[in-house]
Amino acid sequence: MQAVVKKWFRDKESGFLDNGGGSDILVRKEDLVGCAFLKIGATVNFECHLGKQGLIAKKVSLFKQKNLNSRKKETKKFRFGVMT
Repeated sequence: MQAVVKKWFRDKESGFLDNGGGSDILVRKEDLVGCAFLKIGATVNFECHLGKQGLIAKKVSLFKQKNLNSRKKETKKFRFGVMT
């Protein structure tokens, strides 16, 4: 599944993923794969499990979007000028 990070609490090492119109999905730091915390607005991939208090995200990883503007931008070489 994919979802957007709604909230992240660094002090609690947990947060919530947006679940559209349903209840938010809890995510904990120990369930993160390849990162130590999440930023609000980031898109993540995860497995959703039903816990005692609601939905819980497991195996959470950042979703890597393909950059459509991945072309190398041509940079002009710096030319030294004459100072007057």
